[in-house]
Amino acid sequence: MASQHGQSSGNSAHTTADGGKPPFPPFESHTFASQLVWLAISFVALYLIVSRLALPRVGGILANRQKTIADDLAAAQKLRDESDSALKAYEAELASARAKAQAIGAETRDKLAAQSEQERKTLEDRLAVKLAEAEKTIAGTRASAMSNVRDIASDAAAAIVHQLTGVQPDAKAVAAAIDTTLRG
Repeated sequence: MASQHGQSSGNSAHTTADGGKPPFPPFESHTFASQLVWLAISFVALYLIVSRLALPRVGGILANRQKTIADDLAAAQKLRDESDSALKAYEAELASARAKAQAIGAETRDKLAAQSEQERKTLEDRLAVKLAEAEKTIAGTRASAMSNVRDIASDAAAAIVHQLTGVQPDAKAVAAAIDTTLRG
């Protein structure tokens, strides 16, 4: 029983006069002043720790990040400028190469056209010489053939007249008739 009594007496020390539960310790009025002192001490200590240790580290980290970002942006801008200048140089070289290629093409075309024209003239001259020779040969062959035609025509006309009339015609009369026929 004594133990039960001890428990009940222990409970009575923490209970209120009306028999309810004890109040929440931070709300007890007799400990309120000491709680405010400890709150102020804790706040000052926490403020000092944060302001002296944590905030400089965070500020340093933020400054380093900002510096890294600024450096990266500067490097990116530098690379972009270099890329733009390299692109402009490439385009200039490409335009120069195109102009050179067109000039070489035009020069080659002109050279080949001149060479082709020279070969054409040489070929035309050779053909003109061959044509003149051929015309001479044809004229000679024609003259030879015409002189033979005259003899053949004389012989043929004499043979035809002999065949038709049975009389051998006079060679001078046949030659005169052939001359008249060939002229007119």
